[in-house]
Formats: sequence, structure tokens, C-alpha cells
Amino acid sequence: MTISTESTESEHDALGGDLARRLRADLDGEVGFDDYSRHLFARDASMYAITPLGVVFPKRAEDVQAVVAIAAEFGVSVVPRGAGTSLAGQTTGPGIVLDLSRHMRRIIALEPDGRTALVETGVVQDQLNRAAAPHGLMFGPDTSTSNRATIGGMIGNNSAGSGSLRYGMTIDHVRALDVVLADASTAHLAPLTAREHADRARGTGLDARIHRELPALVAAHTDAIAAGFPKHWRRAGGYRLDRLAREDTPFDLAKFVVGSEGTLAVSTRALVDLVPKPKHTVFAVGHFTSVAGAIEATQDALACDPAAVELMDRTILDLSRQKIEYASLSTVLEGDPDALLFVSFTGDDERELIASVQRLTKLWQKHGHGYHTLAAVTPADQTALLKVRKSSLGLLMAASEGTRRPLAFIEDTAVDPVHLSAYTARLKKVLDRHGLSAGFYGHCSVGCLHIRPFLDVTDPAQRQTMREVAEEIKDLVTEYGGVNSSEHGDGLARSEFNRELFGDELYEAMRRVKGLFDPDNRLNPGKIVDAPAMTDHLRDAALPPAPGLRTRLDFEVAGGMRAAADRCMNIGLCRKSDVGTMCPSYMATRNEEDSTRGRAGALVKALSAPDPHKALGDERLHEVLDLCLMCKACKSECPLGVDMASLKAEALAHHHDEHGTPLRSRIFGAIRLLNRLGSATAPVSNLPGRIPLLRRLLHRTVGITPHRPLPRYTRQNLVRWFARRPAAGRVAAPRGPVVMLADSFTTFTEPEIGQAAVELLERAGWDVRLESGGCCGRAALSKGLLDEASDKAFQLVHRLTETTPAEAPITGCEPSCLMTLRDEHKALLPLDSAREAVTGRVRQLEELLTEAIDDGGLTLRTDSWLSGRTLLYHGHCHQKAEVGTAATVAMLRRIPGVEVTEVDAGCCGMAGSFGFESEHYDVSMTVGEDRLFPAVRAASEDTVVVATGASCRQQIFHGTERNAWHPVQLVREALAADGG
Repeated sequence: MTISTESTESEHDALGGDLARRLRADLDGEVGFDDYSRHLFARDASMYAITPLGVVFPKRAEDVQAVVAIAAEFGVSVVPRGAGTSLAGQTTGPGIVLDLSRHMRRIIALEPDGRTALVETGVVQDQLNRAAAPHGLMFGPDTSTSNRATIGGMIGNNSAGSGSLRYGMTIDHVRALDVVLADASTAHLAPLTAREHADRARGTGLDARIHRELPALVAAHTDAIAAGFPKHWRRAGGYRLDRLAREDTPFDLAKFVVGSEGTLAVSTRALVDLVPKPKHTVFAVGHFTSVAGAIEATQDALACDPAAVELMDRTILDLSRQKIEYASLSTVLEGDPDALLFVSFTGDDERELIASVQRLTKLWQKHGHGYHTLAAVTPADQTALLKVRKSSLGLLMAASEGTRRPLAFIEDTAVDPVHLSAYTARLKKVLDRHGLSAGFYGHCSVGCLHIRPFLDVTDPAQRQTMREVAEEIKDLVTEYGGVNSSEHGDGLARSEFNRELFGDELYEAMRRVKGLFDPDNRLNPGKIVDAPAMTDHLRDAALPPAPGLRTRLDFEVAGGMRAAADRCMNIGLCRKSDVGTMCPSYMATRNEEDSTRGRAGALVKALSAPDPHKALGDERLHEVLDLCLMCKACKSECPLGVDMASLKAEALAHHHDEHGTPLRSRIFGAIRLLNRLGSATAPVSNLPGRIPLLRRLLHRTVGITPHRPLPRYTRQNLVRWFARRPAAGRVAAPRGPVVMLADSFTTFTEPEIGQAAVELLERAGWDVRLESGGCCGRAALSKGLLDEASDKAFQLVHRLTETTPAEAPITGCEPSCLMTLRDEHKALLPLDSAREAVTGRVRQLEELLTEAIDDGGLTLRTDSWLSGRTLLYHGHCHQKAEVGTAATVAMLRRIPGVEVTEVDAGCCGMAGSFGFESEHYDVSMTVGEDRLFPAVRAASEDTVVVATGASCRQQIFHGTERNAWHPVQLVREALAADGG
């Protein structure tokens, strides 16, 4: 018996326990049947949720075979899954979820001459493109989720993306597939000659039966196939019987199962075509005063033979301005457009491409389309544009307010671009009639706009509205000869309408296809055919109201902590790798629960429990949260701004309430006191770091790894140096007072950094007031000691307001401490007016010094030892998340004769105390080895390594044996003798 979604928890528990034991015995891959694993895989990036029996992470195709066989034995279904970024609910379902993305991600062979790649289906699109790029090749379909979408997921959905005008869809690039069929047998699917087909049809197995009966099924419904499929070529709905009915192509089941959403077979390997990668891409970015105006300009763009024409509306543009990760776009736009049209031209002759941009610009001017056209020719010109375009979905989702979200149910329609303007105008009238607003973006070049109306499906009336709109748009797109599913697939959102769309005969033929491939309805049931209503299994509608919970931090959203976690809509940007910072632990483990969305989902589960305070103390929850480095990258890189660092800190506080505070947490939480004592007793305090027996004792008693060097304390710390300086040596201060924080780290272990900062500020004309009386609370907060952190924040804030001039900027050398005044203090002291005053005074040290260099207050030598060298700069995670690294890079570039290279290395992996903790050491080093260590090792000997964070410098030295300078030290090194 197949487990239904209505089965009771006791039935799930009884069956799940036996099933999990059997799977663990027979598989090499991991098995997750606990409540949290099941919860995390109940969702994809759609509006749906169905809790599975459990999750399996197969390591090889034989594991997939075993899962399908065992599932049949136990009478449960199997749901194949890649990155879980499906927007229509394809990868949600009961039974066993097969996560093919964690282990099955090998590129087995890449043949440049034949332009093919043989890959496991968990390979990510960008991963394949990186491997193909040295050969001048790439995978043709280009989805906006290319940094996490798997080839298997693209095969399941028949994905397309922005380049489909030129490269078509995934179905056009699949040569062969290795699959596991519903009877757990394996098959190699590829184009067959008539003789090969006849040979495959002999026998008694499922593969033979499919090859024997499927041609007869196609022949019996030739007329229905010819009449029932939409004429528009960009199709990702139903089973592709039209492909089999073509007389000009061989019998090809590999292409037939593309777009079948895992309902016919489970793909384990794919042989895919690669295409030549254009040497150049240039963009014409049209600025328009309305979405309608941009759409009307599409035909002129298509007349210039572009590679793609993409639309982005004001909703997304406005949201991009609010996030530091995407805000640079606004600096290149002209005026305040209501819509942009990105028209890309690709090829090997850049002059021809620029001429195409110019031709389009003149054509738009002639026809009165838009008010400005930006030519983006170089990669530097294009970076901000592409980053926002790729993140359109996430940015649109960021406009959610509570459970009122922009939902995907009519977002995948497509019509011939000739009809796009008229179709969109009528679609807009449907939305207006129902009182709905929506975000517009997508692929004008192929007539596909991703239009997502804002709805709250916790409201029964709005659920009914959603259905009514879906039915009206389904009829409207049919009227225009278009398709209801053009690249996102049918899933739970659109499968219900397939009988109406294809007609009774063709739909019944598709049901026969499903029955032929999967007689027991074992593989991802309820998709494409025999689907539930589109309003069933809605995730928000099923989520219980959030119980009351007192939190120490203010989460600044209606609904508090759960609403802050529930902002995550599972789009999966935190599963990217090889670029950016988020999410370092996922990059290290490739485990879903170690991603930001995994942790957010786990927190939503705990915060939905009847007693959320107790649930936050659950040990399994804290396994999920454990590897979060609290780097805060998710706050800026996640388009929805999920702040996992704050969420983890609050969860840790509740865990301490339930279980007590560990000794190690108390030690690291009091790091300023510890470092002050270490400095006071140096050099004796440095002995534990040198004596192996004491290091082993620290490991056994406190959990501090013996593999990492401890910081070395300096008796002549920054505070002592500052106090003992002769007054006569200080210069005039025409700029007035500036407060410099004596942070808890460099003050006691690297005082030369603070000394350089003080000297530079004074040379620039500031009267430096050193604030050394307390701690910002950063360390205590990172350990969940929120009451202590709040007390420290309160004391520091009020000391700053009471003892320092109100006009004096507040600055410092350590980004984590300085950024705490800007960010975490708002959550710790939300109603404190003194905190607001202090926050407004915070300035980066680099900003102050750059201003002084630019106005002549500081003069840097042209002949310093730095001249002619490359500076390899690694930014601190908290700095990148809060304000970005532009100020630091700008200051470094003021040093005469240097070339500054900012390495995109993500998090260093140290993360304060994280890298010192025994159980986290290996992950810490794995994170460092991802990109940072290789970049430093690859740098020449005369390259100067630069890092703003104390932890970063420690990690760089430990992982590469290269010393890293703080940026202000280099400016001090280059300072002219007279200073200014």
C-alpha cells in the first residue's frame, strides 16, 4: 500500500522505523528519518509542503536501485530531488525523498572534440560550465538558478532559462540517460535504430515492455497528439508524446523522459551536449516608464537577432536598492525606470556585438521606445546588472509581508512574443479585477513572463481567488496558442489542469504512459497526471499559528522570531558554491541541513511547536544549527535577508535556559576579560599554547582543539601604549575628536594595528579618544549569552554617549566589533535612544583615512616598499554583510603603485571561536580550503596578503603560513615622513 499524505503519524512512525533500518542496512548513502530531516525535505521552492517518510542521500546508482526496490517492498513512493528549487511542487511528496545532489555530483567524462559531457545527475549547472569553460564550451540552457540547479533537476523540469531563444531547452541537449525504472531495473536510454528498438522490445522485463508497447500507444493517438499539444515550442508540460510521434527522428526515450518530473524513471547519469561558449556578451539595457512600454519594445529587440531579451519591473529594482549585495545596480541606471529590458548579444566579434547594441538603440529611438539605453560592454559594466537579473525571484520574494507572498502558479505561461503585449495587457486586467498586485520579470524573447501575484493562502477567500485566477489565465493562454508550463513544469501547481489543456484523449494517453512506466504509481505520484487540486497541500495554509515566545532579541518583523525564520522561501541561493560567502558550512558539507534554508526550516518547525521555548532546546535542532559560523552572509546575500546569525544566537539562549550554559561558551563569551588577563600576565599566559600536555588538557576539559595555535598575548597592549605616549608627540586636531574602540582582540594580541590606526588618525588631524572600558558584547552574543551581551551593549552605549562628544565619529580596527554597534545593538537595545545616537556615529576607519588622503590630510609616499606590489585582500564577513568592502578597497588603492585584488573567497572558516572548537576544527579548515587558502598559496611571494579581521589573519597564517597585514598597517607603511 502506498502511504498517502493523510496517513497518521503513528503509521508513519511504525513503517518509517522498519523502512529506515532496512535502508541503512542496504545502502552506502545516509538515511534521515528523524522529524527534522523529514520536515526539511517536505518543501521545495514552491508554495507546497508534503512531509515524507524520510530522506535518502544515495552515493551511487546502485543506492538508487536499492531505494526503488525497497520502496516497492514496503509499498511507498519515491520522490527524486536535485537542489529542491522547483517552483511548482515537483519535489514534494510522501514516501522516500531521494536527494541526488549531495553525493552524486561527479563529472565522469568531458569530451571537448565531441562536445559532450557525461555527468551524474547531481552535478550543478555552473559546476559543469566551469569544467567546460577551459575548452570554450558550456551547457546551453542557462537558468537563473545555475549556481545550485542540478542537471537532474533540469532534466526533470525540462528547464530553459534566459538563453532559450538561441539554445532551446534541456530536452534539446540530452543525448542519453542512465535511469532506474519503477521495477528497480536499470536502463540506458538513447536514440535507437529500428533494429536496436526491436531488440530492446524482446523480453519480459519492464524495459522491454516499454519499448514494445509505447510505439503502439503513440500510433493509437496520432491525431490527438497532433491536435492536443500547444503550437508554441517552449513547452514543459505533460509527457512529450509529440517527440515520439515525429517520423523524422529515431525512437528516443532519453528525450521522452525529459520533463517527466521523476514520474517515469529516476535519472542517475546523463550524456549531454555542450555548445561553444561565446567569447563576448554585451547588453543593451533599455529604460522604460512602464512594463507595457518595455514589452512593446520587444519586437524591435528581436529584429536585431539577440541572444536573449529579459524584463525586470520596478518591484525588483526597488528591492535591489535596499540590499547592499545588489545596491550597486542603482549607480549605473539613468533616472528611475519603471522597467528595464536587458537585451544581450553574444558572439566572438565584440565590434559586431557593439554595432548590434547601437542598431537597437537607434531602432528604439526611432519608434519612441524607452527614454534611455545603457550599453554594458565589459564584464565590469555588467556585474551589477547580472547579479540583480539572476536574483529577480529572490528579490521579488523579499517583498513578502508575513504570509502574503508573491506565489508561483501563473508564472510559467508563454505565448508567441508577437502576442506578448496583448496577452500581458489582458492578464493584467484579470489581476486588476481580482484586486491583485504582482511582480513582472522573465523572458520576453520567448514570450514567457514570470508573473507572481501577491496572495495570502492562509485566507480561504484568497485561496479561492488563486484558483479563479489560475483557471482564467489557463484559458487566456490557450486562447493565444500558448502554454501553461513553459520551463518550470507542472508539479502540484498546474498538473490538475492538464486534462483541460490537452483534451480527454491525449490526457488518457498520458495516463497510459504513466501506467506503462510505473504500474504501481511508485515514482513521484500526483504530478502531470492524476494530480490533487492545486489548492491542496499549501504549506502556509497548513502551518499552525505561531505560539507566543519571549525573545531577548528584537527581530523587527511582525510575528517575531518565527516570522523572521519563515521569510525563507527555499529558493536555495544558500546552496551555491564557489562564489560569495553564503553559506560556508553548506559549501563544506553539501548537506541540506547545513544551508541557511535548512536551518530556517528547522527553526520554523521548532517555533511552531506548542511550547517553542522547549522546542528551541531540542538537541536535534542544535545539530542543525551547530555548523552555522554566524558569518552573517545570509543577511546580505540571501535576497530575503534571513539573518541566521541572530536566529542562532536566540536559539542558543533558549538552549542554555533548558540545559545550562557550557563552560566553553562562558569562556569565549568573556573573551575581553580573558584577553585582558592574558595580556596582563604575558609572557607566562602564552605557555599553554606551547606545551603539548596543556593543549591536550584544554582539548579534554574545554574542547579547544590542540591543532590550532592560540593567540599570543602582548604585555605592552594598545591601552598601555596609548596611556604612556608623551603628550608632546601629538599633533593638532583640526578635524575634532574621534572615538576609537579598543576592541577585545587586536588590543591585546596585535596592538601594532591599533597603534597604526591612532597614528594615522592623529596625522590626519583627529583628536583620538581611545574607548577601552568595555566590550561591545559581540563574543557573548555569538555564544547565546544574550543577557550578558545586552548588559555589555548597554554599558558601552551609555558610556559612549555620556563621556564622548556627540559629534565625534566612532571607529575601530576590528570589523566584527564595530559592526556590532550598527547591527546587533539594534536587536539587543531596540528602544534605547542612546543606542540610536551611537549607531548613527559609527564610521569605518577606512572611510576616515580615505577622506584624509583625498583632502591632503595624509600624504602617502610614491616610493614605499609597497609600490609595484599586488595586495591580495580578503574582507571580513561581517563587514561584507553590513557595509561591504568598497571603503577598504578604495583606501588600499590610494597607496601609490599598488594593484589591489579582492579575492572572492567567502568566509575564512575561523569565525571567532568556531575554529578553536575541537569538533569544528575540520569544518573550519575545509571552509578555508574552499577558496581562500588556494588563492593565498597561488599568490607570488612578493604579493602582500591583507585581511581586516583578526580571525581571518589567524586562519590565513594557520592554513598557508603567510602573514596577513591589516589594511591600516599598510597605509601607515606608505605614510610620508611629514604625514601630510
